[in-house]
Amino acid sequence: MTTAEPRESAPQGPVVRTAAGAVRGCRADGLDVFRGIPFAEPPVGAARFGAPRPARAWDGVREAYVFGPPPPQEAIFQGMRGALDAPTGDDWLTLNVWTPEADPESRRPVMVWIYGGAYKLGHAGSPGYDAQHLARAGDLVVVTFNYRVGIEGFARIDGAPANRGLLDQVAALEWVRENITAFGGDPGQITVFGESAGAGSIAALLAMPSAHGLFRRAITQSVPGTFFSDELARDIATEIASGAGLPPTAAALSTVDPRRLTSAGEALSARMRQYEDRWGRAAPAVTPFSPVVDGEVLPCTPWPALQAGAASEVELLVGHNRDEWRLFLVMAGGPERIDEERAAWALRTFGPGPDGERAYRTAFPDAGPSELYERVQTDWLFNRPSLNLAEAQVAGGGRAHVYELTWPAPGYGGLLGACHGLDIPLLFGTYEADLGQLLFAGTGVPAEAEALGALFRTSWTAFARTGDPGWPAYDTVSRPTQVLDVEPAVRPYPEEVSRRLWEGQEFPALPLLK
Repeated sequence: MTTAEPRESAPQGPVVRTAAGAVRGCRADGLDVFRGIPFAEPPVGAARFGAPRPARAWDGVREAYVFGPPPPQEAIFQGMRGALDAPTGDDWLTLNVWTPEADPESRRPVMVWIYGGAYKLGHAGSPGYDAQHLARAGDLVVVTFNYRVGIEGFARIDGAPANRGLLDQVAALEWVRENITAFGGDPGQITVFGESAGAGSIAALLAMPSAHGLFRRAITQSVPGTFFSDELARDIATEIASGAGLPPTAAALSTVDPRRLTSAGEALSARMRQYEDRWGRAAPAVTPFSPVVDGEVLPCTPWPALQAGAASEVELLVGHNRDEWRLFLVMAGGPERIDEERAAWALRTFGPGPDGERAYRTAFPDAGPSELYERVQTDWLFNRPSLNLAEAQVAGGGRAHVYELTWPAPGYGGLLGACHGLDIPLLFGTYEADLGQLLFAGTGVPAEAEALGALFRTSWTAFARTGDPGWPAYDTVSRPTQVLDVEPAVRPYPEEVSRRLWEGQEFPALPLLK
């Protein structure tokens, strides 16, 4: 089933002509808003598992009032409010625009959001990504878009290009470059920003030749360090396909409805620990999907690419949250379930070098099992990859600004700390939607959260406009870092102990062990 064909609409809102045809949005609270604009053809039928194709042109005026349907994905988190509040259909590759004025003469800076979700979840129409506050705060244009996730977007299968989700992102950015002037945006002032898998996607885009020149600035929030080697990705895809009783080929997997095929990836997610002897650090992950270093779409991991100057002309803002892994720890039952055995496993599995357990125990002599378990996974998965991205950019002749969020989420009785995802409701001002429901559950919105959220929006939009978020650029001597808390301050990088533990450690593509 596909979405309805475009049709003539009563003149209720602003009309903008894109390269493919005219769209009509709505005027709401001082903004022109357009939803569900196709930037590529639906990737179904003969286009299934292929690179994105430009959207076909249409006649008349297409209504752009409703978000496009989400890409096929696992059912996790669908109980959160708004997660299912979207149309069904095959037209997954759509985007949305918030603009103060759809006037080609305006030439405002443009911010393009790339959502996270472990490379297997996400929808640009989720209430947590409502961009109205950002667009108003910065007097700029904000774009959000869907891209393929899970098997459709990232499974490494024969007969299909690698990293189709990343190729969708490139196609969306090409659409922005070609069409955003008509919405009041400046194609020479494009900033991409994203969190978690969205930040990892941006890190990949910085290293991809096909994305070169499509954006001027980039903001990466909590970059995950997981990139798969081609061999590992193919082995994982083989296991996923075998769960559906099929070979790992585009032709075979195309015979299964995309919404049913997601169950094969979900089933593997639940049993990945069984493959630790083959997949190593990838096995304990919550997802069997990551960007693949295939040598063509993505030639190498982001860190050596940036160090070699691949994105030196891009201004970078990068940071992480102090207690990233705490979210997953609390959701899995809480710190009390972590004993010495589980802590030792985590330290041996994720710690730096051949003796990571001893290094962490020596560096944090007073830490108990749950703190060590959480700390090493926070460092390995998010914090060290994020800081290393900034340091690689500086080494390659570029400029980077660094931040750390240390303000704790008030939900769950304060157990969550400054956990993964907390920056999203702060940035978007969406405290009662998606993750905000969990992180602020039953607490209301404290005044300090409102103030910190306003600072996020001021800093992010200032960076999009000028390249300066309001604090000094990072260097490897004084390491200036914006610490975001009740009393924000610029300080030397706060996690110096962990930084030293990981100094000199690289984040190569995860290998297939045997």
